[in-house]
Amino acid sequence: MKDVIIIGGGLAGLSAAWRLKQHDILLLESDDRVGGRVRSERRGDYWLNWGGHVFAGAGSATDELFKSVEITALPVPGILSAMSLNGKLLLGGRVELYPFRVPMSWKSRFALLLAGAKVRAAVIKYSKVAKRRPTEDYKVYQQRVLEFMNDRTFTDFSGVLPEDADAIFRPTVSRSTGDPEQISAGAGVGYFHMIWNKSEGLTRNIVGGPSTLTNTIATTLGERVQLNAKVLEVIQKEDSVVVHYIQDGVKHVEEARYAVLATPAPITKKIAVNIDPEIANALDQVTYGPHVSAAFLTNETGPQVWDDVYSFATPKRSFDILIHSSNLVHSFSKERKPGSSFMTFSPAERGRQLLDKSDEEIIQIYLKDLNEIFPGFSDHVVEAHVNKFPLGSAYVFPGRAKIQPILTKSAGRLFLAGDYLGTLYTETAIQTGFNAAQNINSLLEFGLLESQKEKKVKTVVSN
Repeated sequence: MKDVIIIGGGLAGLSAAWRLKQHDILLLESDDRVGGRVRSERRGDYWLNWGGHVFAGAGSATDELFKSVEITALPVPGILSAMSLNGKLLLGGRVELYPFRVPMSWKSRFALLLAGAKVRAAVIKYSKVAKRRPTEDYKVYQQRVLEFMNDRTFTDFSGVLPEDADAIFRPTVSRSTGDPEQISAGAGVGYFHMIWNKSEGLTRNIVGGPSTLTNTIATTLGERVQLNAKVLEVIQKEDSVVVHYIQDGVKHVEEARYAVLATPAPITKKIAVNIDPEIANALDQVTYGPHVSAAFLTNETGPQVWDDVYSFATPKRSFDILIHSSNLVHSFSKERKPGSSFMTFSPAERGRQLLDKSDEEIIQIYLKDLNEIFPGFSDHVVEAHVNKFPLGSAYVFPGRAKIQPILTKSAGRLFLAGDYLGTLYTETAIQTGFNAAQNINSLLEFGLLESQKEKKVKTVVSN
């Protein structure tokens, strides 16, 4: 019997496995690689990226994992608030003045100023709510953040805006894979807080690309990580957990003392056949949106307009945001290296419109928009690849805070982990993986002590 079986080789599952690696563990991943929605590939000094790209800073669970795995992460460099709209490229300056610099009607400009002031005031309130207090339990902190303005949608909060004003707000709000009409006002405000406060939240890039972290963990764990292993069902018994899975066409059954379910909520609900019905119902309510992304590698040889920019908001485009993935490399190079790498990100409705298209169709759609933003961009593209994530990430909808206590309550020998359990994406994935592992470590240690006591009693009796 194994000590622990971890189901899911994304960031949450790998974090749990890393904390449990001193025990007899097995990690089962249904894909042919680890990482889940964290995916990057090296290309010389650069890397192509399709998923999670920014990570939490000092004092976070992420920081603890980086140090333990010995991964180098550096502050995100460059401008985070660049924007391309109506033929105008804004590369800096005060965000509040953008309405006066972008071509738009005075109606849109006035509506944007009013909504912007409202959001700015809400961001100040959010920053106080989202500040974690010393020694505060993570669950208490997360519940408070979820409850912030969780009674209405972002559109209810901002009001229905004219086209250009709405277009400027939408790319920031919908990064969560939910549109403004779907996500809670608090979640939308939280995204503006992250963009406007570069020193807080998700602030670092992993040198070498995000998969440097996930691949290093998997390599260290070795054969305890099994790929192409699709779990069919997880059955909780009184003294163990039984896992049925299929790998390379062969059915397997493994038993363990405990299991970590680090899979998206719908999959967790499906495979955990006898989980607490109240938890199953809460898992059913977790809502995901899709995202489609593409990575581009270019070969230009001279300075470019994007060189000091990390992210561009791209309203009215096929993608909501453009990430300059190579900006970290460019930022610490004395001379401008040839080439760059980028990621386009299409969440929510923009992603949904692309899911059924072929990769080549999507690349051509993206290149058309990229050429309009950066004339001649496609002339320098040497590589382009698409990744589709139908279950992109879970977004915070109005009322989401109510099910949090249910999702985080005890599930017996089953422990849930994943970014759907909170609001900080990669940080939530790592934190919940750590929490599951910490609880199991305590239980295994207690079980070992009890076993040793029983052996001592038997020895005394026999003597």
